[in-house]
Amino acid sequence: MKAITIEPKRSDSARLEEVPEPPVSDGSVLVEAIAVGVCGTDVEMVEGKYGWAPPGKTRLVLGHESLGRVLDPGSSGMLKTGDLVAGIVRRPDPVPCPNCAVGEWDMCRNGQYTERGIKQIDGFMSERWRIEPEYVMRIDPSLGLLGVLLEPTTVVTKAWEQVARVGQRAFWEPHVALVTGAGPIGLLAALVGKQRGLEVHVLDRTESGPKPGLVRALGATFHSGTVADVGIEPDVIIECTGVGQVIADSIRVIGAGGVVCLTGVGSGGRTTGLTTADVAADMVLRNNVVLGSVNANKRHWYKAAEALARADRTWLGNLITRRETPADFARALERREQDIKVVVEFAA
Repeated sequence: MKAITIEPKRSDSARLEEVPEPPVSDGSVLVEAIAVGVCGTDVEMVEGKYGWAPPGKTRLVLGHESLGRVLDPGSSGMLKTGDLVAGIVRRPDPVPCPNCAVGEWDMCRNGQYTERGIKQIDGFMSERWRIEPEYVMRIDPSLGLLGVLLEPTTVVTKAWEQVARVGQRAFWEPHVALVTGAGPIGLLAALVGKQRGLEVHVLDRTESGPKPGLVRALGATFHSGTVADVGIEPDVIIECTGVGQVIADSIRVIGAGGVVCLTGVGSGGRTTGLTTADVAADMVLRNNVVLGSVNANKRHWYKAAEALARADRTWLGNLITRRETPADFARALERREQDIKVVVEFAA
């Protein structure tokens, strides 16, 4: 069968090649790949910035945003042939740490977790893949191809859960949320915010293309420019850019008792107007919280599947702006101005 693989930490090593069928040791459930989403993580891995091959191998099958169709459900009785499914990405560490021991592998404390298509386990960019039944998530069949959005939805589902839990440290009734960044994560964060009943504002650097319309179709408000230009004092900020200046500005404008949740991963970058001691004093006096949130555990996958099932199908469909074949995988890595979510489509 064919798969898209890389040699981790070697730039431009991605290729579509013949690989062996997935062994039963990978899991009793055999799945035919339908589509795999491409995100910044995949781009950075192809650029050689990080990634880890499975033990004893030099190459890694890429892909962690999966959608597939069950070919063989195995003997667990949990699935049937033809079910649409996605595969959970992270696996708990083998020690395990206290968090992994109770199923909170997204909060792993020793860093020995593994991840499909990223760290020491082959991913989902192959014509067929196997998986353990306990790491399969069944998808509402009415979603069809839109089920490929499940994994990024888990990221924002966890972020919103973390915000709510932190907010419950006191009497807290949030009304206004700001989402910074209108990429797939930001738009899905806005979707979940609207489902939670909040007044949602979305900030992005673009002023054209599909993003403003998608935000407005949610019943949210679109802004361009800087965080300060938005002109609100939000109760919640979901930061999805990883840009230093945006993060600094978000910390400055959050309302008293508010929560800033960082989901974007960036590096470096200069900021202006951020004096650490002054910012800390302001956070203390206003009871603010800044937290980081990454990955998701099975609870978040379940809740994300519910969120997608409730969402408008036409709106979700507009998030998928481009489909590429496995043979044209290199084009899927290109960042085009109108792109939101690009997928590699393996089967109808």
